[in-house]
Amino acid sequence: MKNIKLYILLAALISLGACSKDFLDTEDVTSATEQNFYKTQGDAWKALVGVYDGLQRVWSGGVAFPVASTIMSDEAFGATGNADGFGYQMMDEFDKLRSPSDQDMFGDSWALYYKAIYRANMLLTHMNGIDWKGNTTLRNTYEAETRFIRAYCYFDMVRLWGNIPLITTPTTANVPQANPDSVYKLIAEDLKFAAANLAGTSYGSQDPSTRGRVTKWAAEALLGRVFLYYTGYYGKPDLVGEVTKPQALAYLEDVISNGGFGLVDKFANLWPAASLNNYVGEDNKETVFAIKYTFTGDWNGNVDGNTWMVMFGIRIQSIYPYGMGWGGATVNPKLWNAFDANDSRKSASIISFADEHLDFQNIKDQREYTGYTIKKYTPMADEAGRSLAEKMGGASFMISQYQDYVSIRYADVLLMAAELGAAGAQDYFDQVRRRAYGAAFVQTPVTRENILNERRLEFAAEGIRYWDLLRQGINAAAAAIAETTTVQNGGVNTTKTITAAKIQETKGLVQIPYSQITLSNNVLKQNAGW
Repeated sequence: MKNIKLYILLAALISLGACSKDFLDTEDVTSATEQNFYKTQGDAWKALVGVYDGLQRVWSGGVAFPVASTIMSDEAFGATGNADGFGYQMMDEFDKLRSPSDQDMFGDSWALYYKAIYRANMLLTHMNGIDWKGNTTLRNTYEAETRFIRAYCYFDMVRLWGNIPLITTPTTANVPQANPDSVYKLIAEDLKFAAANLAGTSYGSQDPSTRGRVTKWAAEALLGRVFLYYTGYYGKPDLVGEVTKPQALAYLEDVISNGGFGLVDKFANLWPAASLNNYVGEDNKETVFAIKYTFTGDWNGNVDGNTWMVMFGIRIQSIYPYGMGWGGATVNPKLWNAFDANDSRKSASIISFADEHLDFQNIKDQREYTGYTIKKYTPMADEAGRSLAEKMGGASFMISQYQDYVSIRYADVLLMAAELGAAGAQDYFDQVRRRAYGAAFVQTPVTRENILNERRLEFAAEGIRYWDLLRQGINAAAAAIAETTTVQNGGVNTTKTITAAKIQETKGLVQIPYSQITLSNNVLKQNAGW
Protein backbone atom coordinates (compact mmCIF):
# COMPACT_ATOMS: atom_id res chain seq x y z
CA MET A 1 0.00 0.00 0.00
CA LYS A 2 2.80 2.44 0.84
CA ASN A 3 4.49 1.70 -2.47
CA ILE A 4 1.26 2.41 -4.34
CA LYS A 5 0.76 5.69 -2.52
CA LEU A 6 4.34 6.76 -3.21
CA TYR A 7 3.97 5.87 -6.86
CA ILE A 8 0.98 8.19 -7.01
CA LEU A 9 2.89 10.89 -5.15
CA LEU A 10 6.02 10.79 -7.25
CA ALA A 11 4.68 9.89 -10.68
CA ALA A 12 1.45 11.86 -10.59
CA LEU A 13 2.48 14.76 -8.38
CA ILE A 14 6.19 15.47 -8.30
CA SER A 15 7.40 14.55 -11.77
CA LEU A 16 4.85 16.42 -13.86
CA GLY A 17 7.16 19.19 -14.99
CA ALA A 18 9.22 21.85 -13.29
CA CYS A 19 7.74 24.39 -10.94
CA SER A 20 8.73 27.46 -12.92
CA LYS A 21 10.26 28.64 -16.13
CA ASP A 22 13.64 28.96 -14.43
CA PHE A 23 13.53 26.02 -12.04
CA LEU A 24 15.35 22.86 -13.07
CA ASP A 25 13.31 20.02 -14.50
CA THR A 26 13.04 16.85 -12.46
CA GLU A 27 13.24 13.43 -14.06
CA ASP A 28 10.45 10.91 -13.81
CA VAL A 29 10.81 8.75 -10.70
CA THR A 30 8.20 6.10 -11.30
CA SER A 31 10.05 3.32 -9.48
CA ALA A 32 10.58 5.16 -6.22
CA THR A 33 9.12 3.95 -2.96
CA GLU A 34 8.93 5.57 0.44
CA GLN A 35 11.75 3.30 1.56
CA ASN A 36 14.27 4.13 -1.18
CA PHE A 37 13.51 7.62 -2.44
CA TYR A 38 14.16 10.10 0.36
CA LYS A 39 17.82 9.18 0.84
CA THR A 40 20.16 11.51 -1.07
CA GLN A 41 20.52 15.25 -1.54
CA GLY A 42 19.44 14.67 -5.14
CA ASP A 43 16.24 13.04 -3.91
CA ALA A 44 15.62 16.02 -1.64
CA TRP A 45 16.14 18.44 -4.53
CA LYS A 46 13.63 16.60 -6.71
CA ALA A 47 11.11 16.55 -3.88
CA LEU A 48 11.64 20.27 -3.26
CA VAL A 49 11.02 21.00 -6.94
CA GLY A 50 7.81 19.01 -6.56
CA VAL A 51 6.79 21.21 -3.63
CA TYR A 52 7.28 24.35 -5.72
CA ASP A 53 5.39 22.70 -8.56
CA GLY A 54 2.51 22.05 -6.17
CA LEU A 55 2.33 25.76 -5.42
CA GLN A 56 2.42 26.63 -9.11
CA ARG A 57 -0.49 24.27 -9.87
CA VAL A 58 -2.69 25.23 -6.95
CA TRP A 59 -4.73 27.71 -9.01
CA SER A 60 -4.93 25.56 -12.14
CA GLY A 61 -8.47 24.46 -11.30
CA GLY A 62 -11.50 25.73 -9.43
CA VAL A 63 -11.44 29.47 -8.74
CA ALA A 64 -7.96 30.94 -8.42
CA PHE A 65 -7.25 32.96 -5.30
CA PRO A 66 -6.46 36.23 -7.16
CA VAL A 67 -9.68 35.90 -9.17
CA ALA A 68 -11.86 35.17 -6.15
CA SER A 69 -10.21 37.93 -4.11
CA THR A 70 -10.84 40.50 -6.82
CA ILE A 71 -14.45 39.52 -7.48
CA MET A 72 -15.46 39.32 -3.82
CA SER A 73 -14.05 42.77 -3.12
CA ASP A 74 -15.51 46.11 -4.17
CA GLU A 75 -13.13 46.17 -7.15
CA ALA A 76 -15.01 44.05 -9.69
CA PHE A 77 -18.15 42.05 -10.46
CA GLY A 78 -18.40 38.36 -11.33
CA ALA A 79 -19.26 39.03 -14.98
CA THR A 80 -18.26 36.25 -17.50
CA GLY A 81 -20.57 35.41 -20.41
CA ASN A 82 -24.18 36.52 -20.55
CA ALA A 83 -25.29 32.93 -21.23
CA ASP A 84 -23.02 31.36 -18.59
CA GLY A 85 -24.17 29.97 -15.28
CA PHE A 86 -24.40 32.25 -12.28
CA GLY A 87 -21.61 30.74 -10.15
CA TYR A 88 -19.50 33.88 -10.30
CA GLN A 89 -22.51 35.97 -9.31
CA MET A 90 -23.09 33.60 -6.39
CA MET A 91 -19.52 34.21 -5.26
CA ASP A 92 -19.69 37.94 -5.94
CA GLU A 93 -22.96 38.40 -4.06
CA PHE A 94 -22.29 35.85 -1.27
CA ASP A 95 -25.65 34.29 -2.06
CA LYS A 96 -25.98 30.55 -2.70
CA LEU A 97 -29.50 31.06 -4.09
CA ARG A 98 -28.01 32.82 -7.11
CA SER A 99 -26.75 29.44 -8.33
CA PRO A 100 -27.87 26.56 -6.07
CA SER A 101 -26.36 23.94 -8.38
CA ASP A 102 -22.85 25.39 -7.99
CA GLN A 103 -22.07 23.52 -4.81
CA ASP A 104 -18.51 22.74 -5.84
CA MET A 105 -17.17 26.00 -7.28
CA PHE A 106 -14.08 25.69 -5.11
CA GLY A 107 -13.86 21.89 -5.25
CA ASP A 108 -10.75 21.75 -7.43
CA SER A 109 -9.19 24.60 -5.46
CA TRP A 110 -9.62 22.71 -2.18
CA ALA A 111 -8.12 19.52 -3.63
CA LEU A 112 -5.16 21.28 -5.25
CA TYR A 113 -4.24 23.12 -2.06
CA TYR A 114 -4.23 19.87 -0.11
CA LYS A 115 -2.17 18.15 -2.81
CA ALA A 116 0.40 20.93 -2.49
CA ILE A 117 0.37 20.58 1.30
CA TYR A 118 0.70 16.79 0.95
CA ARG A 119 3.89 17.24 -1.05
CA ALA A 120 5.30 19.62 1.54
CA ASN A 121 4.39 17.32 4.41
CA MET A 122 5.94 14.33 2.64
CA LEU A 123 9.31 16.06 2.29
CA LEU A 124 9.23 17.45 5.83
CA THR A 125 8.43 14.02 7.25
CA HIS A 126 11.48 12.48 5.56
CA MET A 127 14.01 15.23 6.30
CA ASN A 128 15.80 13.16 8.94
CA GLY A 129 16.17 10.16 6.62
CA ILE A 130 18.13 12.09 3.99
CA ASP A 131 21.93 11.95 3.99
CA TRP A 132 22.82 15.63 4.09
CA LYS A 133 26.54 14.81 4.37
CA GLY A 134 26.79 17.15 7.33
CA ASN A 135 25.46 20.12 5.38
CA THR A 136 23.07 21.48 8.00
CA THR A 137 22.67 24.75 6.10
CA LEU A 138 21.37 22.93 3.02
CA ARG A 139 18.99 20.86 5.12
CA ASN A 140 17.60 23.91 6.89
CA THR A 141 17.26 25.78 3.60
CA TYR A 142 15.18 23.00 2.03
CA GLU A 143 13.06 22.73 5.15
CA ALA A 144 12.58 26.50 5.30
CA GLU A 145 11.48 26.72 1.65
CA THR A 146 9.07 23.84 2.12
CA ARG A 147 7.60 25.30 5.29
CA PHE A 148 7.14 28.69 3.62
CA ILE A 149 5.14 27.09 0.80
CA ARG A 150 3.04 25.11 3.29
CA ALA A 151 2.36 28.31 5.23
CA TYR A 152 1.53 30.19 2.03
CA CYS A 153 -1.06 27.57 1.08
CA TYR A 154 -2.58 27.41 4.53
CA PHE A 155 -2.84 31.21 4.69
CA ASP A 156 -4.81 31.23 1.45
CA MET A 157 -7.04 28.43 2.68
CA VAL A 158 -7.77 29.75 6.15
CA ARG A 159 -8.71 33.13 4.69
CA LEU A 160 -10.97 31.60 2.05
CA TRP A 161 -12.71 28.94 4.12
CA GLY A 162 -11.96 29.90 7.72
CA ASN A 163 -12.54 26.39 9.02
CA ILE A 164 -10.23 23.82 7.48
CA PRO A 165 -8.53 20.54 8.44
CA LEU A 166 -4.98 21.12 9.67
CA ILE A 167 -2.74 18.37 8.29
CA THR A 168 0.97 18.26 9.09
CA THR A 169 1.78 14.70 7.99
CA PRO A 170 1.25 13.02 4.58
CA THR A 171 -2.00 11.38 5.55
CA THR A 172 -5.23 10.62 3.73
CA ALA A 173 -7.18 10.30 6.99
CA ASN A 174 -10.56 11.96 7.47
CA VAL A 175 -9.45 14.95 9.54
CA PRO A 176 -12.00 17.34 11.11
CA GLN A 177 -11.72 21.10 10.84
CA ALA A 178 -9.33 22.83 13.19
CA ASN A 179 -9.76 26.01 15.14
CA PRO A 180 -8.34 28.80 12.94
CA ASP A 181 -5.92 29.69 15.74
CA SER A 182 -4.24 26.29 15.31
CA VAL A 183 -3.79 26.94 11.60
CA TYR A 184 -2.37 30.40 12.22
CA LYS A 185 -0.01 29.02 14.83
CA LEU A 186 1.44 26.60 12.26
CA ILE A 187 1.65 29.39 9.67
CA ALA A 188 3.53 31.61 12.12
CA GLU A 189 5.89 28.82 13.19
CA ASP A 190 6.63 27.86 9.58
CA LEU A 191 7.32 31.44 8.52
CA LYS A 192 9.46 32.19 11.54
CA PHE A 193 11.56 29.12 10.77
CA ALA A 194 11.84 30.21 7.14
CA ALA A 195 12.87 33.74 8.10
CA ALA A 196 15.53 32.41 10.45
CA ASN A 197 17.00 29.85 8.07
CA LEU A 198 16.87 31.34 4.58
CA ALA A 199 19.65 33.42 3.10
CA GLY A 200 19.25 37.15 2.71
CA THR A 201 19.35 36.98 -1.07
CA SER A 202 17.38 39.51 -3.07
CA TYR A 203 14.80 37.91 -5.32
CA GLY A 204 16.19 39.20 -8.61
CA SER A 205 19.83 38.37 -7.87
CA GLN A 206 19.26 34.64 -7.47
CA ASP A 207 21.04 32.23 -9.76
CA PRO A 208 18.98 32.29 -12.99
CA SER A 209 18.84 28.49 -13.00
CA THR A 210 16.87 28.48 -9.75
CA ARG A 211 15.26 31.91 -9.77
CA GLY A 212 11.89 32.01 -8.09
CA ARG A 213 12.89 30.34 -4.85
CA VAL A 214 11.73 31.63 -1.50
CA THR A 215 14.01 34.05 0.35
CA LYS A 216 14.34 35.33 3.90
CA TRP A 217 12.72 38.56 2.75
CA ALA A 218 9.65 36.78 1.39
CA ALA A 219 9.15 34.99 4.71
CA GLU A 220 9.49 38.22 6.72
CA ALA A 221 7.14 40.12 4.41
CA LEU A 222 4.54 37.38 4.54
CA LEU A 223 4.75 37.37 8.33
CA GLY A 224 3.80 41.04 8.26
CA ARG A 225 0.82 40.31 6.01
CA VAL A 226 -0.36 37.40 8.16
CA PHE A 227 -0.02 39.50 11.34
CA LEU A 228 -2.11 42.35 9.94
CA TYR A 229 -4.84 40.07 8.63
CA TYR A 230 -5.15 37.82 11.67
CA THR A 231 -5.13 40.62 14.25
CA GLY A 232 -7.62 42.65 12.18
CA TYR A 233 -10.09 39.93 11.16
CA TYR A 234 -10.12 38.21 14.55
CA GLY A 235 -9.61 41.34 16.65
CA LYS A 236 -6.54 40.00 18.47
CA PRO A 237 -3.51 41.93 19.79
CA ASP A 238 -0.89 39.54 18.40
CA LEU A 239 -0.48 36.58 16.06
CA VAL A 240 -1.56 33.66 18.30
CA GLY A 241 1.18 34.47 20.80
CA GLU A 242 3.85 33.81 18.15
CA VAL A 243 4.41 37.31 16.77
CA THR A 244 3.78 40.63 18.49
CA LYS A 245 3.23 43.95 16.75
CA PRO A 246 6.81 45.16 17.41
CA GLN A 247 8.14 41.85 16.08
CA ALA A 248 5.99 42.04 12.94
CA LEU A 249 7.28 45.56 12.31
CA ALA A 250 10.88 44.42 12.91
CA TYR A 251 10.51 41.77 10.22
CA LEU A 252 9.27 44.38 7.74
CA GLU A 253 11.95 46.88 8.70
CA ASP A 254 14.55 44.19 8.08
CA VAL A 255 13.26 43.76 4.53
CA ILE A 256 13.37 47.53 3.98
CA SER A 257 16.82 48.06 5.50
CA ASN A 258 18.63 44.96 4.30
CA GLY A 259 16.69 43.36 1.46
CA GLY A 260 18.10 45.47 -1.37
CA PHE A 261 14.65 46.23 -2.81
CA GLY A 262 13.35 49.42 -4.34
CA LEU A 263 10.41 50.80 -6.26
CA VAL A 264 10.48 50.62 -10.04
CA ASP A 265 10.60 54.21 -11.32
CA LYS A 266 7.30 54.13 -13.24
CA PHE A 267 4.32 52.19 -11.96
CA ALA A 268 3.07 51.22 -15.42
CA ASN A 269 6.36 49.49 -16.18
CA LEU A 270 5.53 46.78 -13.65
CA TRP A 271 2.82 45.40 -15.93
CA PRO A 272 3.29 44.01 -19.45
CA ALA A 273 -0.01 45.26 -20.87
CA ALA A 274 0.42 48.72 -19.35
CA SER A 275 3.94 49.33 -20.61
CA LEU A 276 4.55 47.19 -23.72
CA ASN A 277 8.14 48.03 -24.74
CA ASN A 278 8.95 49.61 -21.36
CA TYR A 279 8.10 46.59 -19.20
CA VAL A 280 10.88 46.12 -16.64
CA GLY A 281 10.44 42.37 -16.68
CA GLU A 282 10.02 39.68 -14.07
CA ASP A 283 12.20 39.44 -10.99
CA ASN A 284 12.71 43.20 -10.92
CA LYS A 285 13.89 45.10 -7.85
CA GLU A 286 10.34 45.43 -6.52
CA THR A 287 9.51 41.71 -6.54
CA VAL A 288 9.68 40.19 -3.06
CA PHE A 289 7.93 36.95 -4.02
CA ALA A 290 6.14 35.71 -7.12
CA ILE A 291 4.53 32.51 -8.32
CA LYS A 292 6.20 31.83 -11.65
CA TYR A 293 4.58 30.68 -14.88
CA THR A 294 5.65 29.96 -18.43
CA PHE A 295 4.01 29.17 -21.78
CA THR A 296 5.19 25.52 -21.93
CA GLY A 297 2.12 23.97 -20.33
CA ASP A 298 0.14 21.51 -22.40
CA TRP A 299 -3.04 19.42 -22.33
CA ASN A 300 -1.12 16.36 -21.08
CA GLY A 301 -0.74 17.33 -17.45
CA ASN A 302 2.08 19.87 -17.63
CA VAL A 303 0.62 22.82 -15.76
CA ASP A 304 3.34 25.43 -16.22
CA GLY A 305 1.10 28.25 -17.48
CA ASN A 306 -0.94 30.89 -15.77
CA THR A 307 -4.34 29.28 -16.36
CA TRP A 308 -6.40 31.76 -14.35
CA MET A 309 -5.44 35.03 -16.06
CA VAL A 310 -7.70 34.17 -18.99
CA MET A 311 -10.65 34.95 -16.70
CA PHE A 312 -9.60 38.62 -16.74
CA GLY A 313 -9.32 38.81 -20.53
CA ILE A 314 -11.73 40.74 -22.74
CA ARG A 315 -14.74 38.60 -23.55
CA ILE A 316 -13.97 36.47 -26.65
CA GLN A 317 -12.24 39.30 -28.49
CA SER A 318 -8.67 40.47 -28.95
CA ILE A 319 -8.18 44.22 -29.19
CA TYR A 320 -4.48 45.03 -29.51
CA PRO A 321 -2.56 44.87 -27.25
CA TYR A 322 -5.11 42.97 -25.19
CA GLY A 323 -5.83 39.31 -25.81
CA MET A 324 -9.12 37.51 -25.52
CA GLY A 325 -10.45 35.80 -22.41
CA TRP A 326 -13.65 34.94 -20.61
CA GLY A 327 -14.72 38.44 -19.57
CA GLY A 328 -14.71 37.83 -15.84
CA ALA A 329 -14.15 40.48 -13.16
CA THR A 330 -15.44 43.55 -14.96
CA VAL A 331 -14.15 46.51 -12.96
CA ASN A 332 -16.57 48.38 -10.74
CA PRO A 333 -16.72 52.00 -11.99
CA LYS A 334 -16.33 53.24 -8.43
CA LEU A 335 -12.76 51.91 -8.45
CA TRP A 336 -11.98 53.80 -11.67
CA ASN A 337 -13.50 56.94 -10.15
CA ALA A 338 -11.54 56.53 -6.91
CA PHE A 339 -8.30 57.42 -8.70
CA ASP A 340 -7.23 61.03 -9.01
CA ALA A 341 -6.76 62.21 -12.59
CA ASN A 342 -3.03 62.71 -11.88
CA ASP A 343 -2.56 59.20 -10.51
CA SER A 344 -0.52 57.17 -13.02
CA ARG A 345 -1.88 53.95 -11.51
CA LYS A 346 -5.34 54.60 -12.94
CA SER A 347 -4.63 53.82 -16.59
CA ALA A 348 -1.91 51.29 -15.66
CA SER A 349 -4.31 49.19 -13.60
CA ILE A 350 -7.58 49.38 -15.54
CA ILE A 351 -8.61 49.15 -19.19
CA SER A 352 -11.21 51.80 -20.02
CA PHE A 353 -12.87 50.92 -23.32
CA ALA A 354 -14.03 54.49 -23.89
CA ASP A 355 -10.82 56.27 -22.89
CA GLU A 356 -8.67 53.91 -24.96
CA HIS A 357 -11.11 54.01 -27.90
CA LEU A 358 -11.47 50.23 -27.97
CA ASP A 359 -14.08 48.77 -30.28
CA PHE A 360 -15.58 46.08 -28.05
CA GLN A 361 -18.04 44.19 -30.23
CA ASN A 362 -19.22 41.48 -27.85
CA ILE A 363 -21.36 43.44 -25.41
CA LYS A 364 -24.29 41.11 -26.14
CA ASP A 365 -22.13 38.20 -25.02
CA GLN A 366 -20.88 39.99 -21.88
CA ARG A 367 -22.53 39.85 -18.48
CA GLU A 368 -22.19 42.77 -16.08
CA TYR A 369 -20.44 45.00 -18.59
CA THR A 370 -19.20 48.24 -17.05
CA GLY A 371 -16.87 49.63 -19.68
CA TYR A 372 -13.83 48.72 -17.57
CA THR A 373 -11.76 45.61 -17.06
CA ILE A 374 -8.43 44.63 -15.49
CA LYS A 375 -5.15 45.60 -17.16
CA LYS A 376 -2.51 44.36 -14.70
CA TYR A 377 -3.25 40.72 -15.35
CA THR A 378 -4.73 40.43 -18.82
CA PRO A 379 -3.76 38.19 -21.74
CA MET A 380 -1.99 39.95 -24.59
CA ALA A 381 -2.17 39.72 -28.39
CA ASP A 382 -0.24 41.12 -31.33
CA GLU A 383 -1.65 43.60 -33.84
CA ALA A 384 -3.06 40.74 -35.90
CA GLY A 385 -4.99 39.51 -32.87
CA ARG A 386 -2.83 36.45 -32.24
CA SER A 387 -2.27 35.44 -28.63
CA LEU A 388 1.29 36.21 -27.53
CA ALA A 389 1.24 33.03 -25.45
CA GLU A 390 0.50 30.96 -28.56
CA LYS A 391 2.93 32.99 -30.64
CA MET A 392 5.69 32.06 -28.19
CA GLY A 393 4.85 28.39 -28.66
CA GLY A 394 2.15 27.87 -26.06
CA ALA A 395 -0.48 25.22 -26.67
CA SER A 396 -3.41 27.58 -26.13
CA PHE A 397 -4.18 31.07 -24.82
CA MET A 398 -6.33 29.30 -22.24
CA ILE A 399 -3.51 27.45 -20.49
CA SER A 400 -0.29 29.07 -21.71
CA GLN A 401 -0.31 32.59 -20.26
CA TYR A 402 3.18 33.25 -18.95
CA GLN A 403 2.87 36.31 -16.69
CA ASP A 404 4.03 35.64 -13.13
CA TYR A 405 1.76 36.44 -10.21
CA VAL A 406 3.66 38.93 -8.06
CA SER A 407 2.35 37.97 -4.66
CA ILE A 408 4.39 40.44 -2.61
CA ARG A 409 5.76 43.73 -3.92
CA TYR A 410 8.14 46.04 -2.09
CA ALA A 411 5.45 48.74 -2.11
CA ASP A 412 3.37 46.43 0.08
CA VAL A 413 6.23 46.08 2.55
CA LEU A 414 6.56 49.86 2.79
CA LEU A 415 2.85 50.39 3.39
CA MET A 416 2.58 47.53 5.90
CA ALA A 417 5.50 48.96 7.88
CA ALA A 418 3.92 52.41 7.79
CA GLU A 419 0.63 50.98 9.05
CA LEU A 420 2.40 49.23 11.92
CA GLY A 421 3.86 52.54 13.08
CA ALA A 422 7.40 52.55 11.70
CA ALA A 423 9.53 55.57 12.60
CA GLY A 424 9.89 56.24 8.89
CA ALA A 425 6.18 55.79 8.17
CA GLN A 426 5.72 59.14 6.44
CA ASP A 427 8.72 58.52 4.19
CA TYR A 428 7.53 54.99 3.30
CA PHE A 429 4.07 56.32 2.51
CA ASP A 430 5.49 59.18 0.46
CA GLN A 431 7.70 56.86 -1.61
CA VAL A 432 4.68 54.97 -2.87
CA ARG A 433 2.61 58.08 -3.54
CA ARG A 434 5.47 60.06 -5.12
CA ARG A 435 5.88 57.38 -7.77
CA ALA A 436 2.14 57.36 -8.45
CA TYR A 437 1.76 61.12 -8.85
CA GLY A 438 5.15 62.22 -10.16
CA ALA A 439 5.33 66.00 -10.48
CA ALA A 440 1.77 66.30 -9.14
CA PHE A 441 2.73 64.71 -5.80
CA VAL A 442 1.43 66.50 -2.72
CA GLN A 443 2.24 65.12 0.72
CA THR A 444 -0.68 63.60 2.63
CA PRO A 445 -0.52 62.77 6.37
CA VAL A 446 0.30 59.15 7.09
CA THR A 447 -2.85 58.00 8.90
CA ARG A 448 -4.27 54.46 8.90
CA GLU A 449 -7.24 55.63 6.84
CA ASN A 450 -4.96 57.20 4.26
CA ILE A 451 -2.73 54.13 4.15
CA LEU A 452 -5.68 51.81 3.54
CA ASN A 453 -6.96 54.09 0.79
CA GLU A 454 -3.50 54.12 -0.77
CA ARG A 455 -3.39 50.33 -0.64
CA ARG A 456 -6.70 50.24 -2.51
CA LEU A 457 -5.18 52.24 -5.36
CA GLU A 458 -1.70 50.72 -5.33
CA PHE A 459 -2.82 47.07 -5.29
CA ALA A 460 -6.01 47.23 -7.35
CA ALA A 461 -6.83 43.80 -8.81
CA GLU A 462 -3.77 42.15 -7.23
CA GLY A 463 -5.78 39.99 -4.83
CA ILE A 464 -5.11 42.17 -1.78
CA ARG A 465 -8.03 44.61 -1.42
CA TYR A 466 -10.61 42.07 -0.24
CA TRP A 467 -8.46 40.95 2.67
CA ASP A 468 -7.65 44.56 3.55
CA LEU A 469 -11.41 45.14 3.82
CA LEU A 470 -12.05 42.07 5.98
CA ARG A 471 -9.29 42.95 8.42
CA GLN A 472 -11.11 46.21 9.12
CA GLY A 473 -13.99 44.14 10.49
CA ILE A 474 -16.79 42.27 8.77
CA ASN A 475 -19.25 45.15 9.17
CA ALA A 476 -16.85 47.64 7.61
CA ALA A 477 -16.12 45.21 4.77
CA ALA A 478 -19.82 44.58 4.17
CA ALA A 479 -20.54 48.30 4.05
CA ALA A 480 -17.76 48.87 1.50
CA ILE A 481 -18.75 45.99 -0.78
CA ALA A 482 -22.54 46.20 -0.63
CA GLU A 483 -24.25 48.24 -3.33
CA THR A 484 -27.07 48.47 -5.79
CA THR A 485 -25.97 49.64 -9.22
CA THR A 486 -26.67 49.23 -12.92
CA VAL A 487 -24.67 46.96 -15.22
CA GLN A 488 -25.33 45.66 -18.72
CA ASN A 489 -26.22 42.01 -19.18
CA GLY A 490 -26.13 41.25 -22.88
CA GLY A 491 -26.32 44.96 -23.61
CA VAL A 492 -29.41 45.46 -21.47
CA ASN A 493 -29.31 47.67 -18.37
CA THR A 494 -29.81 45.45 -15.34
CA THR A 495 -29.87 46.13 -11.60
CA LYS A 496 -27.01 44.53 -9.68
CA THR A 497 -27.43 44.11 -5.91
CA ILE A 498 -24.93 42.98 -3.30
CA THR A 499 -26.32 43.09 0.23
CA ALA A 500 -24.34 43.72 3.40
CA ALA A 501 -26.44 41.09 5.21
CA LYS A 502 -25.13 38.26 3.02
CA ILE A 503 -21.53 39.28 3.58
CA GLN A 504 -22.12 39.47 7.31
CA GLU A 505 -23.92 36.11 7.35
CA THR A 506 -21.04 34.34 5.61
CA LYS A 507 -18.40 36.32 7.54
CA GLY A 508 -16.79 36.88 4.16
CA LEU A 509 -15.87 33.20 3.82
CA VAL A 510 -16.50 31.08 0.74
CA GLN A 511 -18.41 27.86 0.39
CA ILE A 512 -16.72 24.64 1.49
CA PRO A 513 -17.16 22.22 -1.45
CA TYR A 514 -20.15 20.00 -0.78
CA SER A 515 -18.34 17.10 -2.44
CA GLN A 516 -15.71 17.31 0.28
CA ILE A 517 -18.37 17.33 2.98
CA THR A 518 -19.91 14.22 1.44
CA LEU A 519 -16.53 12.48 1.10
CA SER A 520 -15.84 13.22 4.76
CA ASN A 521 -19.11 11.54 5.81
CA ASN A 522 -20.16 14.94 7.14
CA VAL A 523 -17.14 15.28 9.39
CA LEU A 524 -16.60 18.61 7.62
CA LYS A 525 -19.20 21.27 8.44
CA GLN A 526 -20.36 23.94 5.99
CA ASN A 527 -19.71 27.60 6.69
CA ALA A 528 -22.61 29.79 7.78
CA GLY A 529 -24.67 31.22 4.93
CA TRP A 530 -23.70 28.51 2.45
